[in-house]
Amino acid sequence: MSRMLHLARATLLPRKPLPGFGALDTSTTDLRVHPGDLDLYGHVNNGTYLQMMDVARSNLLADLGGLGRLKERGWYPVVASSTMSYKRSLMPFEKVRVATRVLGWDARVVYLEQVFTVGGSHRARGWVAGRFLGKDGSRVAPHDVLALLVDGEAPASPALPDDVAAWAVAVDVAHREVADRPGH
Repeated sequence: MSRMLHLARATLLPRKPLPGFGALDTSTTDLRVHPGDLDLYGHVNNGTYLQMMDVARSNLLADLGGLGRLKERGWYPVVASSTMSYKRSLMPFEKVRVATRVLGWDARVVYLEQVFTVGGSHRARGWVAGRFLGKDGSRVAPHDVLALLVDGEAPASPALPDDVAAWAVAVDVAHREVADRPGH
């Protein structure tokens, strides 16, 4: 429950935008592992990583000064797909840094990487394919969201790393032409 409150705070009372922060810059969020984050084995529960990632993505939007602009439009982010790889456990009371960066986007989703470190030691990495929706549930094109977040013309998406592009196809979130869809 504490992570849900943390997310509510990060979203409803966002930190101040970072001057000069760009859509492709890395946002950092520092967190501390709390007893409520742990499972019965004494390390952070895998679901808690996803909640920490939610907080970090809200902070990325705050760093861009975007949460208010998105709210004005009635747009909000949702996760279309995510995957995690774990190297070492997060332990009680450790100070954790989550580095969040946009890897690129296509006509459907924005692709992000979120890396967990403790004192510079790599602990876990997640990839997220995120969408933006309107109040009526309609999809908002990532290009339109980027244009709003950068106050102008959205930059061109960088090429996705090959492994992320393959993952996007494997989990069926990558943009594809109607003729390429099964059954068409």
